[in-house]
Amino acid sequence: MKTLFQKIIDREIPAKIAHEDEKCIAIHDINPQAPVHVLVIPKNPIARIAMASVDDQAVLGHLLLTAGALAKKLGLEQSGFRVVINNGRDGGETVPHLHVHVLGGRPLAWPPG
Repeated sequence: MKTLFQKIIDREIPAKIAHEDEKCIAIHDINPQAPVHVLVIPKNPIARIAMASVDDQAVLGHLLLTAGALAKKLGLEQSGFRVVINNGRDGGETVPHLHVHVLGGRPLAWPPG
């Protein structure tokens, strides 16, 4: 069964795309937690970060580099931003398809919660 994100990647569900390349797609979150909230999603699904393997190393690095480039493109480089990967129910994971949140555009509290 396809995840919500796989359906977006396959264009079965519309999304506001911020970036796309051969390894990932980045979309604006439909329930943003900050003025800028983008999800960077690998096209080849990995259920969660705890299930990633050494074979996923290149795509994981690509996701983080893409997150940084998007933050710069979206004007967050000077003010700052947060990169988040949720894992499991208690970690806030709601879709079992690894994705990187890029949040910014306002001061973000610490600890998150």
